[in-house]
Amino acid sequence: MTQADIGVIGLAVMGENLILNMESKGFTVAAHNRTTSKVDDFMAGRAAGKNIIGVHSLPDLVAALKKPRRIMLMVKAGAAVDSYIGQLEPLLEPGDILIDGGNSLFTDTQRRAKELEEKGLLYVGAGVSGGEEGALHGPSIMPGGHEAAWPFVKPIFQGIAAKVEGGSPCCDWVGPDGAGHFVKMVHNGIEYGDMQMISEAYALLREVLGLSPLELAGIFTEWNKGELDSYLIEITAEILTKTDDETGKPMVDVILDAAGQKGTGKWTSVAALDLGSPMPTIAEAVFARAMSALKEERVAASSILSGPQVGAYEGDKLEFIEMVRQALYASKICSYAQGYQMMRLASAEYHWPLNFGSIALMWREGCIIRARFLNDIKDAYDANPALENLLLAPFFAGAIGNAQTNWRKAIAIGIGHGVALPAFCSALAYFDGYRSSNSPASLLQAQRDYFGAHTYERVDKPRGEFFHTNWTGRGGSTASSTYNA
Repeated sequence: MTQADIGVIGLAVMGENLILNMESKGFTVAAHNRTTSKVDDFMAGRAAGKNIIGVHSLPDLVAALKKPRRIMLMVKAGAAVDSYIGQLEPLLEPGDILIDGGNSLFTDTQRRAKELEEKGLLYVGAGVSGGEEGALHGPSIMPGGHEAAWPFVKPIFQGIAAKVEGGSPCCDWVGPDGAGHFVKMVHNGIEYGDMQMISEAYALLREVLGLSPLELAGIFTEWNKGELDSYLIEITAEILTKTDDETGKPMVDVILDAAGQKGTGKWTSVAALDLGSPMPTIAEAVFARAMSALKEERVAASSILSGPQVGAYEGDKLEFIEMVRQALYASKICSYAQGYQMMRLASAEYHWPLNFGSIALMWREGCIIRARFLNDIKDAYDANPALENLLLAPFFAGAIGNAQTNWRKAIAIGIGHGVALPAFCSALAYFDGYRSSNSPASLLQAQRDYFGAHTYERVDKPRGEFFHTNWTGRGGSTASSTYNA
């Protein structure tokens, strides 16, 4: 009996396409799904005549695999992953490898890796990005977990991954326990930011200049030839050319403006708060989706609350389009800077040896945020692996310097026209906050010490020495303990 190189559980879109991708690269794959009729349908359809083995039970799946067994879970994050691990564990032997290829929360992956290590099993949390097309033709894969598993999954993962110029795969080992899923989570958070910023550029051009979707498609197509060259800009241009078959209207005008989300953007924002990492742009992108979901409230509010009354834009339209392009580029740089800053803090907190240049390479092709300027990010970290913030790299410091005047003008004009720009504004606030040697936090610390005796540090004393002032003359000398939550 032919034995498979790897087993995949879960025959939804991503699972099916990954299996077909693996098979096309010369690997024999065993396929299983909880609803066994899906296995039969797959084997009779897309898998027919291919080196794919359909199995109806987990014992049969395990029996169909070469040792050490490699089993990849492509199921919904959360309880389903734990359920399958619980069912598979008694069937496996020490050295066998379980891979979670879904969007699991990295702390769940940390827990599962520890539990399975105690039982002699190897665990890999692999972030997979690229959607349906990427899974079939070449995704970006971000594996982490037990490094002893890497030699056994490397040929498969790097074989099916997208390739950059020169053939380097968009897949490399990220780090221990939950590192792979953490990096994938940050990828998704940056994706939230990118999509929101593109939507804000669209809103600025449409609401201030009154451009049609077809006109905007031409602008985004042109932008995709330069610094903003990326998958998301490319598909935005395509989306804006599409008309609805039923009404003949632009497709973007018949889609309800209530955005959905699956939680990874929220996870990124919560993890940033836990790490004390400033990530306002990605958090604002999450909040923008939450605001969009209040459709009925917004419709009601629109008849009560009014914005500025302005006439047609009287400036040069081409100049304004360029302002918006530069605002989008500068905001995008700040969003990525926030993501990389968060990964740097996580690397120190969890003792993960994250290679930031390698991560940029993994995101260069295959994934949703693939973009030309990831080459510049890789170059920045290759030149200085200890770079504290992407904004400090000469290339990006120069790019922000060149764009910031128009960035500020575009935001000011948008605000004057009543256009909501949460991502653009938060990106600019991040830049202005990071470049400021002095902030109003001195007043904030005084307030905290006034009402709660929380203490403060002094500019004329060494860092780490804390002081308390009896502000009212009625307080005592006892101060609260100093800590950072």
